[in-house]
Amino acid sequence: MPARTVASDPGANAPVRYDVSFPQAAHHRARIVATWRGVPAGPLRVQMSRSSPGRYAIHEFAKNVYDVSATDGAGRPLKLIRTDPYGWSVAGHDGTVIVSYTLYADRGDGTYAQIDATHAHLNMPATFMWATGYDAQPISVRFTSPDPTWKVATQLPGGSAPGSYWAPNLQYFMDSPTELSNHMVREWQEAGKTFRLALHHDGTAADLDRFTEKAKKVVAEEIKIFGAPANYDFGTYTFIADYRPWVTGDGMEHRNSTIITDQRSLAQANDDQLGTLAHEFFHSWNVERLRPRELEPFDFTRANPTPSLWLAEGFTSYYGPLAIRRAGLASVDEWLGEMGGMVSGVVNNPARLPARINASPQEMSLRAPFVDAATAIDPVEPNIFSSYYGYGAVIGLALDLQLRQRFPGKSLDDYMRLLWATHGAPEKPYTPADLRAALTTLTGDKAFADQFFDRTIEGSFLPDFAPLLDQAGLVLRAANPSKGWIGRTNATQEKDGVTLLLSPAQNTPLFAAGADRGDVILSLGGQPVGDLAAWNAGVAALKSGTPTELRYRQRGVERVATLTPAADPTLEIVRGETVGRTPTPQQRAFRAGWLGAE
Repeated sequence: MPARTVASDPGANAPVRYDVSFPQAAHHRARIVATWRGVPAGPLRVQMSRSSPGRYAIHEFAKNVYDVSATDGAGRPLKLIRTDPYGWSVAGHDGTVIVSYTLYADRGDGTYAQIDATHAHLNMPATFMWATGYDAQPISVRFTSPDPTWKVATQLPGGSAPGSYWAPNLQYFMDSPTELSNHMVREWQEAGKTFRLALHHDGTAADLDRFTEKAKKVVAEEIKIFGAPANYDFGTYTFIADYRPWVTGDGMEHRNSTIITDQRSLAQANDDQLGTLAHEFFHSWNVERLRPRELEPFDFTRANPTPSLWLAEGFTSYYGPLAIRRAGLASVDEWLGEMGGMVSGVVNNPARLPARINASPQEMSLRAPFVDAATAIDPVEPNIFSSYYGYGAVIGLALDLQLRQRFPGKSLDDYMRLLWATHGAPEKPYTPADLRAALTTLTGDKAFADQFFDRTIEGSFLPDFAPLLDQAGLVLRAANPSKGWIGRTNATQEKDGVTLLLSPAQNTPLFAAGADRGDVILSLGGQPVGDLAAWNAGVAALKSGTPTELRYRQRGVERVATLTPAADPTLEIVRGETVGRTPTPQQRAFRAGWLGAE
């Protein structure tokens, strides 16, 4: 989110100042003193956020704040009035309001905060109160570490006082996650910018060096896509990574930094986390600056939905793996395995069945507040959502191949560069209509652009991928053509038998047979199902088109149904060479121009 204006260090007398200490770090607590100066007459509203940049759902950060007190500039106690769960009103001040509070924090990921004896991992909306009317004011923050070995990794510029940092405004401050720990740092230059990787882990320096070399190649490859780095506000982009057993795996983009977390060691998670790094770094263009209008400015009091996550998140999910492939860090077959899985998942997802209304990528984007790390105690209908990450990635694949087929010399790279030039670099938020207009500009073919948006973005149409992939000598085929398939068969062993863990998808034989989540499987094909091994063996023996009997108990009632397995619809993408086809020179050239030289 925009820095808006880059000011200078406001110093200790900043209009907004935070002092952060960790007197009980082992118990996951921080003590925070927030000071607002120049407060107009009347009550000051202070509150915790309910949402966080990069997330699209509600997160109630106020639940972890307690022991709240307030004084004025002379140290006189002030009364706190609370009429809602999210904040407080402070009246009777002398133009200065000082609020002190304790924060409990023990979830290390891209959304929350975690404090313990080894580090303080702070996502700002989960950590800091803010005051109404101070959005544009510069902010100073000072950290007092409980361990002299701790260093600070953040996109915030350093202040003049030891341990102090600053932000030009609230939007930038809230978008600036900060890690305090005894972490390792590697730094390099690329395209005139400084890149920094700060890693908190139990591994070796050699592990970090290997990962850094891969990160360098991904960074360089993604810069090629846009033609230049994004304009980092203070000249530096920082990757902040935590690889610790007690964190939660995640990745979260920010304006000039990224958070990556994983419970595994760096050595164990190396390739997986390279994918996370590639995805989040691509966001430094696509969503941090090339930004949907609905997210600008970010509203910390509510969920922030947009119909354009198919591009903001989905196209990013297409380009992350593609950049790794083009950088030579994944083989063509590895990339095809990943992309083939996404194509199969989207094509076969019941949420976009042709007969279903409101199944477009825009609709899936608008459902983000219900799924993006959101929690609910009631079950969710399993047939109404297709992730905008995979859905958008598959749309990106389709559009890239259609552009290369119909408009020689044009590709999705050109579309992204055009969007960057018209909306990203000048930081002019876009609307869905702007995206449509840009495709018309790129192709010079309004009919093509309108058809793409009408059918694929506002509808749920996907093209036939087989001829599109054939341009590169690639083949879309059934992954398991001889396998009988009934849908998701995940189950668990319980006292009374084998219980289905997931609701079947609507377009599956198991759904047609009436079975659902929580049902106890009694027999399959006349054979008792007493344990997971028997269930898995029975499923593996099923033949497509051959009916069999399924006996199960559903909420106390024993039921018998005819289960007719179908042909497994799972798809995969392979090189033509895999199925005995020799690519033509034209196909090889197309593949190399798209995926990079093998």
